[in-house]
Amino acid sequence: MEIEKRIESLGLELPEVPKPVASYVPAVKSGNYVFTSGQIPFVKGELKYKGKVGKELTSEEGYECAKVMVLNCLAAIKSVIEDLDRIKQVTRVTGFINSAPGFAEQPKVLNGASDLLVQIFGEKGKHSRLAIGVSELPLGAAVEIDLIVEIQ
Repeated sequence: MEIEKRIESLGLELPEVPKPVASYVPAVKSGNYVFTSGQIPFVKGELKYKGKVGKELTSEEGYECAKVMVLNCLAAIKSVIEDLDRIKQVTRVTGFINSAPGFAEQPKVLNGASDLLVQIFGEKGKHSRLAIGVSELPLGAAVEIDLIVEIQ
């Protein structure tokens, strides 16, 4: 429960696992890894960040949006492993940023996820990642993120 205490110490809370919007499960454990489905910025059942980053939203709002999805991903992971302290290493973050034409700050937006993971997990939160600009995302979400973690 140390990881959850660290999340609380940051003034954040682990949400309920967001319900899938299509035919998939929030997370799957395979061997020593857990793979989350892509998470969009649902907060208490509502899509909090909608639109294109660089048009309807700023890079800073995109950064905050990415933090929301890290918490959603961690909730999904907890649903399959029960205890986030079992996470040995965050291995991969993939972020899709709903980008306005000409917007090129996808890495800055995804830093919201990366920075929060390091705040929560320390060295174990350092990961490889991929930041991709896209023209549309499900339900008009501003950002979609998935995580891969190694567990003990």
